[in-house]
Formats: sequence, structure tokens, C-alpha cells
Amino acid sequence: MSSCRSCNLRQVVVIICILITSVLLGLCFWRLVITLQRATVTYPSTSLDFCKNGGTWEKDGCVCPEQWKGWRCTIVNFCKNSTYDNFHFDIITVGKYGPSLEKCESNTGNAGFPKATRFCNMTVYGDIILENASKVNCDQNLEMLAAQVENITENSLEISSEALLLTSDASILTAQDISFAAIVVQQIFNASRNAVPEAKKIAVATVSQLLDAEESVFQHAGSFGSLTTELENYSLSLMNDSLFYPNIAIQSVAPAAEDTPQPVTVLFSVQRGANDILDSQQTYIEINEELKPEDKTELQILINTTQSTNGKFGFVLYQNNKFFQSKTFTIRSNFSQRVVSCKFSDGGANHLMEVPDVSVEMIFKPKYDESQFQLHSYACVFWNTTKDDWDTYGCKKKPHNDSQFLGCQCNHTTSFAVLMSFDNNYSYPESLDSISKIGCGLSVAALALTIMFQIVTRKFRKTSVTWVFVSLCTSMLIFNILFLFGIENSNKNSNSTVISEDDNVIPQHDFNPSENHACTVMTALLHYFLLATLTWTGLNAVQLYFLLLRAMRPLPPRFTLFLSLIGWGIPGLIVLLTVGIIIPIKGALGYRQEIICWLAVPEDGNYLESPLLWSFILPAVIILIANAVVLILITVKVLWGRNENLQSTKKSSVTKKILSMLSIAVVFGLTWILGYLMLIDDDNVKILFSFLFCIFNTSQGLQIFILYTLRTKVFRNKVSDIFKSMSSTIGNIKMPSLKVISLHSQVYEMIRSLPHRIERFSLLEKSPTIEETFLSESD
Repeated sequence: MSSCRSCNLRQVVVIICILITSVLLGLCFWRLVITLQRATVTYPSTSLDFCKNGGTWEKDGCVCPEQWKGWRCTIVNFCKNSTYDNFHFDIITVGKYGPSLEKCESNTGNAGFPKATRFCNMTVYGDIILENASKVNCDQNLEMLAAQVENITENSLEISSEALLLTSDASILTAQDISFAAIVVQQIFNASRNAVPEAKKIAVATVSQLLDAEESVFQHAGSFGSLTTELENYSLSLMNDSLFYPNIAIQSVAPAAEDTPQPVTVLFSVQRGANDILDSQQTYIEINEELKPEDKTELQILINTTQSTNGKFGFVLYQNNKFFQSKTFTIRSNFSQRVVSCKFSDGGANHLMEVPDVSVEMIFKPKYDESQFQLHSYACVFWNTTKDDWDTYGCKKKPHNDSQFLGCQCNHTTSFAVLMSFDNNYSYPESLDSISKIGCGLSVAALALTIMFQIVTRKFRKTSVTWVFVSLCTSMLIFNILFLFGIENSNKNSNSTVISEDDNVIPQHDFNPSENHACTVMTALLHYFLLATLTWTGLNAVQLYFLLLRAMRPLPPRFTLFLSLIGWGIPGLIVLLTVGIIIPIKGALGYRQEIICWLAVPEDGNYLESPLLWSFILPAVIILIANAVVLILITVKVLWGRNENLQSTKKSSVTKKILSMLSIAVVFGLTWILGYLMLIDDDNVKILFSFLFCIFNTSQGLQIFILYTLRTKVFRNKVSDIFKSMSSTIGNIKMPSLKVISLHSQVYEMIRSLPHRIERFSLLEKSPTIEETFLSESD
């Protein structure tokens, strides 16, 4: 009777285990299906090496570095290293002046600046040529040059040329240098100074070079409103001519009287280029046309006059917005937007509030990385030189029929732009994402079965359950569940493109992610349980060290309690210290990422200030190195060594020893070493190790189940008994008895052969003497 009750109880327990496992698997597959249903955004399928020479793939094709162009960034756009008159020059991009490697001496007024510059030009036939080098006056710096503005009328060409030479190396320009250079070129463009036309053309090249300086330098360089105004006025003087430099393009048109018998419209269009360098192939002007964007159109601006005119139209296109440093709009992303200026003159004074006969329509095609950002809102703005900031006066949104273009309309002419606000795109690599979810789902079910098996069958096995092993499986189980249901930021489901047609309000930031405290909490939980998992792998190594390498000595008193304090306490202490230090200083996004609920990765590559390094990578490295050392010692001294006290190792075959090594490596978590191989620069190698890392680590729970539960004789016998009992009406079902020997059957045989007696450890009861700590057990 007692035996029957025991049998029924075992059947109930097994049925409950099967039901729980089925529910867990169902939740995992449900989560996977939901994820696949949400994957509505698709991107071009390109191979890793489609864009050559550092080019990156975006929605319209490859975006090349400035020194390359072409569909796949394979066409050279630079002059090679050269030597001229004892001066040496590095690679120079077409359309730019390159500085010499020789610098002015420290005792000169221009110390540290290049001694010479050389221009890389392209002929009308497409040939790339180097012009002769020009020598710099090392005794005259930009401050001295700015003091000579009163002499511009007489020496405009010399002053303009010297300013060009002194700004050829933008990387060394300071905020003060840029301010002095801006003063010089502004005065050259000033009509009252009567500078010669050639000096003004050279000054435009100087402006282009200034726009190559670092963004942070411009933030301390003062205002450039006067300079941009002079550039607008200068554009009207070109009279159907144009100037193109890498960072600035100026074009002008003056329609003939016979072409404009009625109110005229002028269309200025900018096409997408091979890279971020402006050239004459990208822009064009048309008379009496309407807005007509094409696939490669980046922006178009249409000036409408309401009465017949013989006026002039001028356009200035800036490669970036460095001359327009806003106090109300903060840029946080790493992309720079273009600014376009238009000017209309009918022969009279054209002030902002005095031009009722002109309207401007514009369309902009946002240029950003769609894999990282999605557009949230935008504002149509102009640069108000009085406020020295962006303004919306006289401008409104005018949506275009094509949704990929942002439309604006203004009732005046000046410098225009669209200020865009973005949300994160929350996109993940689909293949790795699917592998992670499937692997974690299987691991969740396998770990749940392993834990229940260890507890339920502790009386039927020759050794009792090991607290360290159960703790490892428990922390890994919780981490996998949290990973499946919490790794993705919940804002992914709430963020969407919100473009209001009525409100034209300047956003405060271009990228301002919504606060998500739940994601911060989830990051802390994932951080804790992954650290706990790795810590328990290290404690498993410590346990095996005491049981196998110190086999002739008893375990220390209260060994299990000491390990528990370390396994659950140290990770919690690390997480609390990290959260307590980072969040008050840098905020939540200093601790976690926005795309996923995990530790932040520094954008500038400064890992020394990253919580990822100090609170995860460093502890993980220490644990993995210690585990690898213990594995080597066990392999050399126990599995493959000759120990008279461990008789079972003498009888083990090579295959069984390899399986034993594999079992130890899995429970030691050594597959995490693959994560460090993902740091290799080669993209193909990185992807390979990314897949291997993803497969092996997400399925670690399943590996433990196979090696430490499924392969045990106790598990096979119990499963066989259950099937026999459940199929009594059909017949006896006999499970095949696979004759395999796992690591822990060997561990049991090793320990049983020891001359001293080791007390058994009970999960729920304290042993009065020494606690026995096994990983698992099988016959």
C-alpha cells in the first residue's frame, strides 16, 4: 500500500513537472511569435563587404568616406602622398588643400601650423591632379591677419590667400583661430571693402575649410551671423555663376527680362552625392518649375515671386550646421544636417519684415541612420540673426505628397533648415534575436526540469542534491526568464512617428528618449542574476577543487553557508555600488542602454568610464580565468593523471574523459570566452563568433540538462517507470538502458574510494558535520 502511494505520488510530481515545462515552452514560443509579428521594418539585404573602403550602407545605398566615391565606394577621390620643394604631403581629398607634414618652428608666431599647403584638383575630364605647393609665412598667425582688415581694400588677395593657408589643417584650429579667420573672410565679403573677386573666391574656400573643424570648437567660437549674412549677399553678386567646395556651394541666377514676362519661380535642387562632399553634379537651378523631388533628392527650395521682376536669386548650401550654434536646440546624435540659404533682390532693400512679395516652399529628405533612429517630429525654422538662434516666425509646415519628404513654407528669405527630433528604432539582428529566444526558451524548460529532478530524486540517488549546483541552475533560470521577457526596452512598442501638421514648435533635443524606469530596474536585475550565474560557476570550480584536488582533507566548516554568502551577496553588492555611483552622476542612460535593457556601452569608446567594464567585464574575466585554471588542474591531475586514491580514473576511456572535461567546461561557463573573441576587428570573424557565442550561451541550460540530468541512470529509470505505469493498458514500455558514464558518476566513484568518510549534505537540513557538495550524480 505504501509502495502504491509512493508510486502515485511520483506520477503526480512528474505530471506537474511536465505541465510546468509545457507552460514555459509555450510562453517562450509565444514570445518568439509576437517578436516575429512585430518585425515589420525591413532593410536592404547586403553582404558585409558590399560597401568597400569604409563605406556604410544606408537606405539609398553606400555612404562613402570623403576620399572615396561610387556606388560601392571603389572610385578614388584623393591625391596620393606627394613631395614638392622639400615639403611632404599626406593623402589630400579632391577639392581640398592639404597641409604639409613640416610644421612651423616653436619660436615663430605660427608655431605648430604647416609650413606649406597643396591643392588637390580634378579637371573637367575627371583627372585628379596636384597643384603646386604654397608656402606659409610662419611669422604671421590668424590674429595678426585679423588686425589687418583695414588694409583689405589694398591687399585683399594677399590677406585672403594667407587666411586660406593658415586654415588648411582644420584639426589644429582653436575656437580663437576660427573667430579670427571668420573676421577676415567676413570683411573680404563686405562690399564696402571692395575686395577683388579672386579674393572672395579664395575666402569661400577658407569657409569650407573652417567647416571641417571639430563641432566642440565652434561651441566656443562666438557668433557667425554676420558672416552668413555676408555670404548671402555675396551669392547675389555671382550673376549666373557658381562656386563649389567640399563643405559649401554658392549659386546664383538672374533671369533675363524676356524669360520672366510674369511672376517668376526659381527652383534650387540638391541631389544625394556619393559622400558628404559637395560638387557641381549635385545641385542645379531651374526657372518657372514646381517642386518635383526624385529618389535621390535631398532638398529642394522654391522661391515664388508674386509680381513681375527682373531680380536676382542667390543660394548658399552649407554641408553642416556648425555656423549655426543654437542655444535652444541641442544636438545629441552623431549626424549633421545641411542648411540652405536663399536671397532675393529686386534692386531695393530686402529686410525680413519688408518683403511681402516673396514666398518660399521647401522639402527636406532627412538623412539619418534608419537602423538606429526613427523620426518623431520636426520644425521648419530660419536663422534669426537678431536672436542669434533658430526661429519659426513666418514659417509653417506644409506636408508633401511623398511621405519621405518634410515640407515647409515661409514668407521671407534667409537661412533655412528643419530641426528633427528622433526616437530609437529599437531594431535587433533578426537571426541572432531568434537564436537567443529559442536557446533561452529551451534552457528555461531544461533548467526547470533539472532543478526539480535534483530535488525530487534526492532520496533515490546515491548522493544528495548539491546546493551549489541548484543555486547555479536557479540563477541561470531566472536570468533566462528575465532575458526573454525584459531585455527589450518597452518603449519599442510605444514609440512611433508623430509628425504634427499644425504645430511648428522647435524641439529641445534632436534625440530625447523617454524615461523608462522599468527598463532601468530590468537592467539591474539582469546585471545581478548574470553576475550571480557567473559567480556560481566560479563556486562550482571551488567546490570541485576541494573535492578532487584536496581529496584527502575534510571540507571547511560551514562551507555551504560561506559559498551562499559569496554567490548571492557579492553580485548584489557590485550592482548596488554601480547603480548608486553611476545614476546620480550620469542618469539612467549612464547605467543602461536605450535600445536594450542592459549596461551602457560608451559611444566614444572610453570603456574606462563605462559600468560595463568595471561591474561586469572585469569580474567575469577574473571568474573565467580562475575557472579555466581549475579545469586545467582537474584535467591534468585527476582525469588524465595517475592518482592512486582515485581508482575510477584509471578505468575511464579517452571518450569518457573528454565527456568529463566537456561537462566541467559547461558548468564552469567557459563558453563565455567566445564573447571576447567578438571584439576582433574583422567583420566576418566577428559575425562567426557572435553566432557561436549566441548559440552556446543561450543553450547553456539545455546543455546542463543533457549532461547532468538526461544522461543519468536515475532519470532514465524514472522516466521508464512512468511510461510503464501510464501505458499499462497497452503493454509494458521498456526504455533502452544506455550505458553511458557521466562526469558525476565518476566523481561519486572517486569520492567513494577515498579512505575517509564524507558526510552527506541535505538541501533542507544542516549536517552536523561536514557538508558534501556535488555538482550532480549518476551511475
